[in-house]
Amino acid sequence: MILVLRALGVGDLVTAVPAVRALRAAYPGRELALAASAWLAPLVDLVGGVDRLVDTAGLDGPAWPGPAPEVAVNLHGRGPQSHRLLAAARPGRLLAYANREAGFVDGPGWAADEHEVDRWCRLLSWYDIPADRGDLGLLRPGPAGLPTGATVLHPGSKIPAKRWPAERFAALARALTERGHRVLLTGSADERELAAGVADAAGLPPGAVLAGRTDLGALAALVAHARLVVSGDTGVAHLATGYGIASVVLFGPVPPAHWGPPPDRPRHRALWAGERDWARWDGVGSHPTLAALRPDEVLAAVDEVERVVRVSGAVAA
Repeated sequence: MILVLRALGVGDLVTAVPAVRALRAAYPGRELALAASAWLAPLVDLVGGVDRLVDTAGLDGPAWPGPAPEVAVNLHGRGPQSHRLLAAARPGRLLAYANREAGFVDGPGWAADEHEVDRWCRLLSWYDIPADRGDLGLLRPGPAGLPTGATVLHPGSKIPAKRWPAERFAALARALTERGHRVLLTGSADERELAAGVADAAGLPPGAVLAGRTDLGALAALVAHARLVVSGDTGVAHLATGYGIASVVLFGPVPPAHWGPPPDRPRHRALWAGERDWARWDGVGSHPTLAALRPDEVLAAVDEVERVVRVSGAVAA
């Protein structure tokens, strides 16, 4: 059995898809168990190749309950805690980044300034397991009664600093509606009030607010059949990349070089105000890198990605 640790969120799982698929190809006859949060189960099914999901909500859980895995793979982080969690499972072999604090020096060195997709592909390459960084596509579910061809705006984020100002999302929603887009607002249950405020300011009906009304599987289906996605640097953006749906992603404070969509895919555009002196920021509200982005800039990026879609025709990542 091959045990893979990636006990994080939606974007984290999607950026690890090439590595997970590489492990599936490298060990075709073994059971592949993914240690991740149980709520990710609908998305794990859309990755494909995972035989079993082991509920691992974090790194403080109980010891691995099953038999010792043949190979344990740390796609979670640099350690030491994640290394120790996997080492406690007594694997025959551990694939991970070198971490002296964890007593593990076998793997490659960690690089802080590296795209998340490349980070895990490089790890496996060091162990002679080839991984294709472009293999990000997710299995496409049916629409399951959800609207198709909608423009999905996702104004929320678990990190307040990564939220573009709500009034700008409202201005964007209003402009897109005037252009003929059917705008829907997504988010978690905790973000429903935020999404409702954006909808009200944009003159959208209450039915346009889907925040808190879709589970992860439904959200993936909505994105898979959408016209366009506009969001901050969050999981929804990675779903758009996985389905080849035109997207505009607003970045800050972390630059797109670490978590952005592949730069060689013109259907996806990352907006980033660049490195500036943000020393005067008081830490409240949107980070200045996001506040620097104007609605007209986002609309121009929407025009660009939609032009690519018209020229290229069929959906492609």
